[in-house]
Amino acid sequence: MTFEIVNPESLGAPKGWSNGVLAPQGGRLLFVAGQAGWEAGTAGDPPPFAAQFGRALDKILTIVREAGGEPHEVARMTVYVTDLAAYRESRALLGEQWRTRFGTYYPAMALLEVRGLVDPGAVIEIEATAVIAGKP
Repeated sequence: MTFEIVNPESLGAPKGWSNGVLAPQGGRLLFVAGQAGWEAGTAGDPPPFAAQFGRALDKILTIVREAGGEPHEVARMTVYVTDLAAYRESRALLGEQWRTRFGTYYPAMALLEVRGLVDPGAVIEIEATAVIAGKP
């Protein structure tokens, strides 16, 4: 089972995301709640932006794998950040965090800057949708 990446030429070439992902028939939908890069009550200081991105991705992949899926079955992600400038400054490090987990595959993605997140110290939260192949 593979996704069909939908990137119309008229929208320009995306870099670091896909405009659309068409899921094949027969997959099971997995909706992953927002996973923060830092949890309230965790000892120590919150890690830097890129490390929180990696933590959030790891949590998403833990849930996807628990459901029987793999990273390439993540169809969509919405990334919430509290500081768009910090996101932009960290792009090279974020790319390293991403490639370690997903290689060169990019799902359909959106990035939103928000005023704050529930967990104090969290600067990033990611929610995702995966289409898991296999038995229902």
